[in-house]
Parts: sequence; structure tokens; C-alpha cells
Amino acid sequence: MKQDLFQSPDYFNLDALLTEEHLLIRDAVRQWVKKEISPIIEDSCQQAKFPSHILPGLGSIGCFGPTIPAEYGGAGLDYISYGLMMQELERGDSGIRSTASVQGSLVMYPIHAFGSEAQKQWYLPKLATGELMGCFGLTEPDHGSNPSGMTTNFRDDGDHVILNGAKLWISNAPFADIAVVWAKNEEGVIHGLIVERGMPGFSTPEIKDKWSLRASATGELVFDNVRVPKDNILPGVKGLKGPLSCLSSARYGIAWGAIGAAMDCYDTALRYAKERVQFGKPIAGFQLIQKKLAEMVTEITKAQLMNWRLGVLKNEGKATPAQISMAKRNSCEVATNIVRDARQILGGMGITGEYSVMRHMMNLESVITYEGTHEIHLLITGMDITGLDAFK
Repeated sequence: MKQDLFQSPDYFNLDALLTEEHLLIRDAVRQWVKKEISPIIEDSCQQAKFPSHILPGLGSIGCFGPTIPAEYGGAGLDYISYGLMMQELERGDSGIRSTASVQGSLVMYPIHAFGSEAQKQWYLPKLATGELMGCFGLTEPDHGSNPSGMTTNFRDDGDHVILNGAKLWISNAPFADIAVVWAKNEEGVIHGLIVERGMPGFSTPEIKDKWSLRASATGELVFDNVRVPKDNILPGVKGLKGPLSCLSSARYGIAWGAIGAAMDCYDTALRYAKERVQFGKPIAGFQLIQKKLAEMVTEITKAQLMNWRLGVLKNEGKATPAQISMAKRNSCEVATNIVRDARQILGGMGITGEYSVMRHMMNLESVITYEGTHEIHLLITGMDITGLDAFK
């Protein structure tokens, strides 16, 4: 079994900015990834199979909703801790981090932020341990970057509502016990509903033949006259504010996570370049290889500092959605550039499952698109600095 030799790049001694608790949490997740994810992830991706046996472990190390208060089963951690956890999970694999991100940011977060006390007491402790797994239904077959155009809808039916429509590209859908679904009522107002597996008319077909996120379970949510109790409607929000706030929470985690993938590819390329001998010396001694490696660690360092500062602002309640969008976009761009340079340094070996680089490359093609495309995040920044809306 291949040994995970990862060593984290920290060129500007960012660890000095972290608390002892931050370091303990990060190192605990890092060791868990080395023990539980690294030995099995390549095989899982080759088989396009989600390793469901890891779910209790993710719950036990606190990766499901770590910022949720302890009274609801969470760990009550700060946002830098959360970011570091997502960084380490995605260093292992983007699909594993996606599973945790969806559970925490897209399922537990809206239930905690917008749910009734009964909903919070019933669902959150079970979600925190992984006893229940959730997914998030916003994107539709015909509505991705424009969620306000959604057609999924519900109508009144006494103590219940009748839900119809479909959602697409939903992580965790094939195995999720519950789905937080966003749909329009008869007046066209968007609400969040908790839909449970087993409700008649609710199905979750899996999407097959993916070249990306192959160790992640992705599917559809199909609603055919599903009767949902009105008690399952999130009472604390209406309109796009609800789902968009969830996306900001998820994008924050992705900003950290994508850099985890970049760190892994840099570390792999650096180690390989020191060991690979051509023309009588390690290729790390050649100028063009050093250029790639130096640019990699520079961009990682800049992104690490941005993410840390964003975490500070998040802890202070000052981080804006536009700042989170910038960090998500930056991290994804940095990571996709680094993984391609790493693949070139590894040459032909870079496309094999012996190394993590090609797997990260394929995964990041999804990460750069989901939770807001690269272009949408650029326009969010543009609108923020000019005050002019370029979306319409």
C-alpha cells in the first residue's frame, strides 16, 4: 500500500497565525485523511464508487457542521477551523470534501439558520454524526447560474404541500436521507423544504459516467406530486436570500478546499522533481522546473493568506458574499493552474493513478464550476466594485 508522505507547504509561516486549537484540529484531520482516505481513494475513483464506509469517520472527527453549536450536535468551532478541515479533506480528494461541505454548509447551515426549534433539535444532531446524510436541491436542468428562474414548485394541500419539479447535479443525492429543497409557492415566492427519503413520488437517480468527482455520489432529485408536511418548511426565510446564503457558506469552504488540492499537487511535484533524474541530475535542478515550482508555492502562499484573512473576517461577522466569491474564484484558478503544471513536471507518470495529480485535475474541473461558475464569481466582484449589474 502506497504511503502518504504529504508535507504541507507553509512558506510564510502561516502556522504562527493559527491558534493551538486550529493546529490540533488541522493535524487531526490530516492524519485521518492519511490513514482513511489516501490508501483507498485512487481505487474508489477508478471504480467510480463513493466510499460510503467513511461517513461515520467524517462524523466522528467533527467534519459535519463543525461550526454548528454544541447544543445541536456540532462542535461550535470557528470558521478558520472549518476552513482548515475542508483544506485537509480536499487535499485527500475533492469528492470527500464535497460530501462534508454539502452536509455542513448546505444542509445543516440552513436548518440551523432558518429552521424551527423542532427542526433543529430533530435533524441537526443526527446530521452531525452522519446518522442522517443530506443534500441540497437548488440547481435545475434548465436553471444553474440563474436560480431565480427555478420551476420546481409546491401548492397548498391542507397540512401538507404538493411538490413537483426536478433538481440536477446534486452531490450526495443517491444516498441522502433528507434533501433541503428550494421551490416556489403558488405566489412564486421561494421557500426551503426538508424532503425525506421514502416520501412517495420522491426519487434520486444517480448520474453515471462522470470523468470528474468519480469518488463522489452525484444525482438528481425528482419530485412527482410529493406530499411534504408543512412542518418541514423552513420558517425563517423566504426568497433567494435563503439559498444564496447557503452558497456563501459553501463557497467559503471551497476557497480553503481547492488550495488543499493545490498543496497536494505541489508537494507531489516537488518530491518527484527531486527524485527524477534526467541528463545526469534531478530535474528539480533545471531552471524551467524551478520556475514552475517557485510559481506554485508563491500562488499557494498568496491564497493561504487570503483564506486566513477571510476566516478572520468570517469570525468577526464581517466577511461579505463578494469577498467569499473572490476567494473561491482565486483558489480555484490557482489550483487548476498548479495541478496542470504539476502534471507536466511528472510527465507521463502524471496521468497514472500512482500519483494524485490527474485525479485532482479532473476533480477541479467540477470545483471551478459548482457553487457558482468562474465567470459568475468574476461578475460578482465586478458588480461589487462598480455598483453596476452585468448579469442582465
